[in-house]
Amino acid sequence: MQRQPGSSFHSAPARIRVGIGGWSFAPWRDNFYPRGLTHAQELSYASRKVSAIEINATFYRTQSPESFRRWAGEAPDGFVFSVKAHRLTTHRKRLAESGPSIDHFLSSGVLELGTKLGPLLWQFAPTKKFEPDDFEAFLAALPREAGGIKLRHVVEVRHESFCDKDFVALARRQACAICLADSDKYPMIADIGADFVYVRLQRSAAALEAGYPATEIDAWAKRARLWAKGMQPEDLPYLAEPAAALPEGRDSFIFFVAGAKERNPAAGRALIGRLEPDKETA
Repeated sequence: MQRQPGSSFHSAPARIRVGIGGWSFAPWRDNFYPRGLTHAQELSYASRKVSAIEINATFYRTQSPESFRRWAGEAPDGFVFSVKAHRLTTHRKRLAESGPSIDHFLSSGVLELGTKLGPLLWQFAPTKKFEPDDFEAFLAALPREAGGIKLRHVVEVRHESFCDKDFVALARRQACAICLADSDKYPMIADIGADFVYVRLQRSAAALEAGYPATEIDAWAKRARLWAKGMQPEDLPYLAEPAAALPEGRDSFIFFVAGAKERNPAAGRALIGRLEPDKETA
């Protein structure tokens, strides 16, 4: 099954969303959450300081429909959650056999997020190598709609063998985003595969109050603005020819995860501050 990567998921102006991974982390109670805020209030607070949150607990354990409904209810209108798929779906030898696991994940309650459901992140083991036929079978099995909700998919690949223009071509055929991971451990692939961009920034430093130098925050803000205009930044590493420009722009989802995690909310807030003058920014 071939999809059209140039087709737009959205009709509204492109949005730039900035967020963090999860919302329950003890050190944040010292430098992000107000003193005295209860654990039960943390999601409500965090979802009003950033515009997206990546749910990672779903990677390790199947969550209940009730949990997804509760999370959606605690976040404000316009907020979105990206959801990391369960590792049993992606951490297997034969990806072509993932169909039942994909269906199980989607039927576990994820769709209860409704309009607050953002991209679904499919993260692969660092040892998983690029096997074109098997990987394309996996991407082809990812549904573009479920329960009346349009779905967006992004893959985070972490083996050097994916640094191949054939992988980029495959992702574009299936209109699947390639996670742009800024990491000390894994390769960065900045090629655009879909009508949205998904970024995971993993280099925050404990010694910096905002996690990142101001120059780096500025650089990511500039890149986000270009993606929102449907363009491609020139200062990132690419494997293939540039993706076709989209006049309507591309949504982008930029998450600060890993690294000095205690600094990630500050990093997210710093980037949001750079982008606030932009009307297309969420």
